[in-house]
Amino acid sequence: MNKTSINSFWITIILLSFLNTNQAQESGPVIMDYGKVWKLDQLEFKTNTNLNFKALFDVSYSPKNKQELNGSINTAARFLNMHAQDGVPVSQLKVALVIHGNASDDLLISKAYKAKHGVDNPNEKLIKDLIDAGVKIVFCGQTFVSKGFSKADLIKGVQLSLSAMTALVQFQEEDYKKVF
Repeated sequence: MNKTSINSFWITIILLSFLNTNQAQESGPVIMDYGKVWKLDQLEFKTNTNLNFKALFDVSYSPKNKQELNGSINTAARFLNMHAQDGVPVSQLKVALVIHGNASDDLLISKAYKAKHGVDNPNEKLIKDLIDAGVKIVFCGQTFVSKGFSKADLIKGVQLSLSAMTALVQFQEEDYKKVF
């Protein structure tokens, strides 16, 4: 590759990066304070707005910094917002999160979370907003017992299952597609 080609390549990369960064991400219309996404136009692969989207998220990760929002949980808000922004009726968006392992503390009310980590739960409002939007938040009963949790310490609306494995299989049998 000659020097002119290399320079042209880098100029193109820089200009493309400006195109993406000048556009602001937007949250809503389903989850207003979370799940920001970029609006995209002129897509070759169009979203089929007639489909029923049933997305399943397997969440076992949580950031080491307990003041940080769990990005895996926020991705569910992103899923809802981006599809609603693209014209999929909210009634056609079904989302379920199965939470277990390291992500289990993210389901605690702030009082219990603060006793354990010294800070309020940064995920509490997001989880409440997701539940209010009809998202199913299912917690692994095996993790619940092994960590010595109390139902009173869980965010209202979180559902206990026999296990994460049970919930994941059951949702997939109900035609939910595992996103991650």
